[in-house]
Amino acid sequence: MSIRYHRARFGAGLVVAFLCGLMFASGFDLTHFSWAQSRVGSASKPAPEQIASAAETETAFEAVADHARPAVVSIETERFAKQTRPTSGPRQRGRGGQQLPPGIEEFFKQFDNQPPSDQPEEASGSGFIVSTDGYILTNNHVVADADKVTVTLYDKRVFENAKVIGRDPTTDVAVIKIDGKDLPTLSLGDDAKARVGQWVLAIGNPLQLNFTVTAGIVSAKGRNQAGLLNPRGDNPYAITDYIQTDAAINPGNSGGPLLNIRGDVIGINSAIASGTGYYAGYGFAIPITLAKQVMDDLIKYGKIKRAVVGVSLGEVSAEAAKAAGMSQIGGAMVQAFNPETNSPAQKAGIEVGDVIVAAAGHQVDQVSTLQRIIRGFKPGDIVDVDVMRFGQKKTFKVKLGEPTEPSTTVADRGDEAPGTVSNEAGSRQYDKLGVSIGPLTPDVAQRQKIASEYRSGLMITNVSPKGPSWRKLFAQEIIFGVLSPVKKDIKSPEDLQQVLAGLKAGDVVSLKVFDIPSAQTRVVSIAVEK
Repeated sequence: MSIRYHRARFGAGLVVAFLCGLMFASGFDLTHFSWAQSRVGSASKPAPEQIASAAETETAFEAVADHARPAVVSIETERFAKQTRPTSGPRQRGRGGQQLPPGIEEFFKQFDNQPPSDQPEEASGSGFIVSTDGYILTNNHVVADADKVTVTLYDKRVFENAKVIGRDPTTDVAVIKIDGKDLPTLSLGDDAKARVGQWVLAIGNPLQLNFTVTAGIVSAKGRNQAGLLNPRGDNPYAITDYIQTDAAINPGNSGGPLLNIRGDVIGINSAIASGTGYYAGYGFAIPITLAKQVMDDLIKYGKIKRAVVGVSLGEVSAEAAKAAGMSQIGGAMVQAFNPETNSPAQKAGIEVGDVIVAAAGHQVDQVSTLQRIIRGFKPGDIVDVDVMRFGQKKTFKVKLGEPTEPSTTVADRGDEAPGTVSNEAGSRQYDKLGVSIGPLTPDVAQRQKIASEYRSGLMITNVSPKGPSWRKLFAQEIIFGVLSPVKKDIKSPEDLQQVLAGLKAGDVVSLKVFDIPSAQTRVVSIAVEK
């Protein structure tokens, strides 16, 4: 026989042997024929050590809930209407007409657009007891403007006419007090030690479902939600340091605790990110270390004694980092000085356009980091502040100041819609920026109450969606100076054109801008087009 024939017989023998082996094993139930798709009920059970781990987590949740719920309170407020409030006021809307996150907006809607009446307007929220004699932490927006505050405990005891000790709109923290003894309390933890991915529980009274417990994780830290407490850009001290969580939070949760797996409070639930006003996956909590500082000041002094650098800050874009001569994007850009504090930063030598990269020996990667660093000091303390100034690193000793009450004055728009101007006659297109700029007429300047130092600037009348300035510059802003690549006041179209003429595509220009609606200045860095 040929070699090929012997090989064929040998191969066939192997196949037959393999099939016989499978049939033999099947007969002893050693293996089973099956499809790749698993059958219903055929999944293997978790290993004992996996079950033990899950059971421990479940037990921890139970223990935290049992411990915490007695110290969580339901807050009902009554407010007697004094006047009709429009629904389109600045409280509901931020820059560009964007709605505020409904965690706060939905709460305020309870008071909006209601005619004067003898019947009180009612709203609800949450809080938690922090001392055995009845001090309670909650949100400012829960008790703001309330004529009567009623607190209900988990054991169904009701305390009417709770006293509002103090409240701080800048941080959205409030302290109220009930008359009690030996009350259950929650311990305050350290949110700085909380890490993204750690388990957290939220407890509150959402949708009239009192003392509801939900679980999730810390999904982000240092989250900047400027629209919550600073929608008009006129509050330079508003916090931008929220803890983000995916624990379910709904209207009514405001003021309740966010707890770690050990039962310590790491935040005060404040708002949600949602297009409907109800839970859509993310909520925001005020860091408890900040809330405790506010609480201590309100109880001891009746006001907040926070330390400030005296600047308005903005996050650093890629263009701004390039203009500052930084190899990495980070830091906090100085947009303007706060004159009401006699700005400590300005007195120390810091300038608008500087990027703060370190303070007190700690690196600053974003605005919230700088805020957290400065919170550790008191007014009068001296802090080393490192800045990048268009390619040069400088260090200044800043004697921290104390803020006055934030101003709430906003320039009157008259009957004009946001983003419009009165007169676009003589407007000029700047293709490198993608904007149209027109003269600022004396009539507009007077009616909008624009300060004299900005009246010589150029007013933006339109921003092209296809240009580099889209969503960086806005109509009704005034360009009044350039910081980089040259330092120059802008008083005519020729001044701006002269600066732009020397730039090629990709070069960055840093502009000083005055925003008419908010009456605030800022620095904007833009990579020009050809």
